Amino acid sequence: MDEPARTTGGAAWRHDELRRLLAFAQASLGPDGGARWLDDDGVPGAHQPVHTWITARTAHMYALGTLLGVPGADALADLALDGLRSYLADPVDGGWFASRGPGDAVDDTKSAYAHAFVVLAASSAVVAGRPGARGLLDDALRILDQEFWEADQDMLRDEWDRAWTTCAPYRGANANMHGVEALLAAHSATGDPLWLERASAIADRVVGWASERDWRVVEHFDASWRPQPELNVDHPTDQFKPYGSTPGHGFEWSRLLLQLDAAQDPGASDEVVAAPGARLDAARRLFDRAAADGWDPDGGGFVYTVDWYGRPVEQRRFHWVAAEAIAAAEVFARVTGEERYARLARDWWAYARTALVDVERGSWHHELDALNHPSAVVWVGKPDVYHAGQALLLADVPVTGSLAESVRAWRAQRVE
Repeated sequence: MDEPARTTGGAAWRHDELRRLLAFAQASLGPDGGARWLDDDGVPGAHQPVHTWITARTAHMYALGTLLGVPGADALADLALDGLRSYLADPVDGGWFASRGPGDAVDDTKSAYAHAFVVLAASSAVVAGRPGARGLLDDALRILDQEFWEADQDMLRDEWDRAWTTCAPYRGANANMHGVEALLAAHSATGDPLWLERASAIADRVVGWASERDWRVVEHFDASWRPQPELNVDHPTDQFKPYGSTPGHGFEWSRLLLQLDAAQDPGASDEVVAAPGARLDAARRLFDRAAADGWDPDGGGFVYTVDWYGRPVEQRRFHWVAAEAIAAAEVFARVTGEERYARLARDWWAYARTALVDVERGSWHHELDALNHPSAVVWVGKPDVYHAGQALLLADVPVTGSLAESVRAWRAQRVE
């Protein structure tokens, strides 16, 4: 591999970088299996709670590491899965707490966002052959179906109280986006067409709303699924409910549409190149809007949010936005064969290597300011290797509905 290819994110560099991320994340797992929030040096934060969504993402990433044959990944995946089964699970009312700690503190909110990641983690663990994973997946799917699915809306509710008696009025696209990812993974792990149908229904509704807003993703809704475009206009830096539209989510949705097409055409799953499907046009529009709104051609990097005219609102650069842009560009290049997507992927990889990859302290900087200097206003520390790790994988594996299935297929091709 020549140096220019490595500099822009060649396969050899991606291979090494993924293992570096997995090594960094290892410190997050405590003896109870919960994944602690890591600081910039990879040290668990004693004053941070243990979140279900981080623990589930960690289990998912180590399940993928298991499929890749990364030494020790299987034991780490099993430890994180144990944390989901015991430490973070609600033994009385079922489902999963939002978080536990510090100390005896418990956030007993039941969120679709966290539950979707439990489904994703368990699905990837099933594909990776981890013991007990199918039972965890069955439990998580049952709860997602019974408590969060709104059959008359074809969408997921956002949040319940601990006893499943009071549902919050807020509805959001973010939880549903990760619901689509999780349901695609569950379809791959179980073969049940219901989960693919649910994922398709959610995605089609979100695409409909975006098409009415010049292909900017509508993020926030009320209990009747009426858009709330001005929500949090006075709190634009919210981690999960920021004002406006989020280009990073436009990239994620565009990729998920291509994965939905691939899942509905399983004959393509054994091929490195997937055939374009019915959602390609909508996916292109989402991708192009996200790129036009999000990328700063002068300073480099992607802004966090824009208003409904595409003007930047929060200009800090978050690692997950760049990772999702790269992942989408790589998948588009695979599906369409068009050089423009491969070129964008190379350019954005070069940005990530220059600005985001922290070669001294490990992992990727989670937040940069508008001048691409490390910042910590919205995201403190480095709690997450999920976005960066998935981008590193999606650059090379076949396009299927499930990343775990893609990794398994890719690994099998290399062994043959």
